Amino acid sequence: MMADLGFLALVIALLVAVLSFVIQVLSIKTGDKRFMESARGGMGAIAILVSVSSAALLYLLVTSDFSVLYVYRYTSLSLSLLYKLSAFWAGNAGSLLLWALVLSIYSAIVANSKQEQNKKLMPYVNLVLLINNIFFLLAVTFFANPFAPTGGAVMDGRGLNPMLQNPGMIIHPITVFLGYVGFVVPFAFAMAALITKDSGDLWIKSTRRWTVLAWLFLSIGNLYGAQWAYTELGWGGFWAWDPVENASFLPWLTATAFIHSVMIQERKGMFKIWNMALIIVTYILTLFGTYIVRSGVITSVHAFGVSQQGNLFLGFLTLMLFASVGLLIWRSDTFKEEKEFESYLSRESSFLLNNLFLVGAAFAVFWGTIFPLVSNWVKGVAVTVGPPFFNQVAGPILFTTLFLMGICPVIAWQKSNFKKLVKSILWPFISSLPVVAAVYFVKGDGQIWQPLVFGIAAFTALVHLKEIIKGTLVRSKIRGDSLFQAFWGLVSKNRRRYGGYLVHLGTVLIALAIVGTMGYPTETTKTVQIGETIEIGGYTLTYQGLQEKMFENKGIVYAEMPVVKDGKLLGSVAPEKVFYPEFEQPTTEVSIMGGFKEDLYVVLSSWSQGGEIATIKININPLMAWMWIGGYLLIIGTLFAVWPGRGSRLGPRYKSRPA
Repeated sequence: MMADLGFLALVIALLVAVLSFVIQVLSIKTGDKRFMESARGGMGAIAILVSVSSAALLYLLVTSDFSVLYVYRYTSLSLSLLYKLSAFWAGNAGSLLLWALVLSIYSAIVANSKQEQNKKLMPYVNLVLLINNIFFLLAVTFFANPFAPTGGAVMDGRGLNPMLQNPGMIIHPITVFLGYVGFVVPFAFAMAALITKDSGDLWIKSTRRWTVLAWLFLSIGNLYGAQWAYTELGWGGFWAWDPVENASFLPWLTATAFIHSVMIQERKGMFKIWNMALIIVTYILTLFGTYIVRSGVITSVHAFGVSQQGNLFLGFLTLMLFASVGLLIWRSDTFKEEKEFESYLSRESSFLLNNLFLVGAAFAVFWGTIFPLVSNWVKGVAVTVGPPFFNQVAGPILFTTLFLMGICPVIAWQKSNFKKLVKSILWPFISSLPVVAAVYFVKGDGQIWQPLVFGIAAFTALVHLKEIIKGTLVRSKIRGDSLFQAFWGLVSKNRRRYGGYLVHLGTVLIALAIVGTMGYPTETTKTVQIGETIEIGGYTLTYQGLQEKMFENKGIVYAEMPVVKDGKLLGSVAPEKVFYPEFEQPTTEVSIMGGFKEDLYVVLSSWSQGGEIATIKININPLMAWMWIGGYLLIIGTLFAVWPGRGSRLGPRYKSRPA
């Protein structure tokens, strides 16, 4: 009964979406406001119907109704309530329903928001949103129905993949989808601006918060995805340049470029076509990500495997790509630049350079991701590109961007004075040199790029802190406020700027963690008997045999090992192997003893003779904690910048200097 209700709601939602599209076209043709209102109502109805369908699936999952195939495949009677709920997006059909749900809610909010200034754009915005709704409802209704019956009496389900029974896998998929779908909104406004020949920046202002929030959700998704890989997969790292990892990283790169680039259009009326191209590419890359996950064309531990939706998504991706690019080319004469660069030494040029590096990194990652496909088409053999390629190509590009991040806050709009610029960055630059020297000589491995990146990170952080301190002191002196009052008045008056500074500082910390853990790793794998020790990086771990316990119907085998450093007992680690009743192979649960300096990362690889002998893998990952600290600082900075109210708007529009 509930399954029938869920499927019926999807079918009706699809019919309403098609009808709303036709009505929206009629409203454009006739100019009749009643048609416009009807289309808006239809988009609200779609959101309600998809919500009903989603609620039905959640009910089926929670009540363990194994007559539904999706429930049978991804849950079991022994599964906890939390993971029964998260099974909603564990499979292909459920994740598509989640996409349709988020998209329908976003579309209803946009269509029914009161935006008097957008009257000209809204009919076409709704059309683009409805096209996307129709496609995803079509996909989930007829190509990946989550309410399909099992076809027989079933007493218990297969259970959720043990690798997905992790808190990170509750947050990661939802936030990635919120990010992916969020970029549909600025894309729809951009297409509306092209269709109506509205060459101003209204579409950017109308979608700024949508864009930044979509970027924020995608950032959170990537952060928790990295955290899941680090704690669950047991290989010692956080990012393996897996195709599906890359699929969520690619739109993040181009969206980052877009967020910076639109500031130039708002202030100077420049980069109009470039910004259109960036949001088109970002939107297309979100579709590319769904294609990679569902097509099976590229092997990935994160993918759903081969499915019939692959060609469907490829077709829709191709259609939207050619339609949007064709429209951009057709309207290119309308979107001429209002101004040109007044100086190569200006914030505008630094933003453009930053954009080029980000897009260059995106292209490098994209090429490495699709190279197995290209090589298979050309030579008949799929040649896989490994992490060394991505590290060597994308790494220098991204860290050059980090350096530009340090220059941008102090370089002037329109035209900068070289002497003043040098003066502004002189003491941060000089102060960063000892950092380079200290890292180089302390490590003593002859490598220079890691110390240089530490120096760049220190330089960028010092520039931002200098700007904040300088502004606080000036405000305190002028207004007679205390330092705290002056600081809060400074940042709250321009939250968009100083929220951006917090994001930059968070990015610096993430960069330090990347260089620390990838540039200076320590690793050992040793087979030991009971009573033997493992020494690594000043730590001494003693193997004391294996123990067993039961937890929530799961069997757990673990090795509790005391950890001593410099003669002091720090505690103990207990790496585990977890046995799930529905699955033959156990999963690895890493034990991490973390600190601000480094993580001691311990994995129980295997054992023999009843646990008398075990193989233990140990990594020491320097500065890893700063990855998560930097990520949360990035989140706080973004929320601070976009929160509605005082200080969240852009500064005054700059005019050209008189001749």
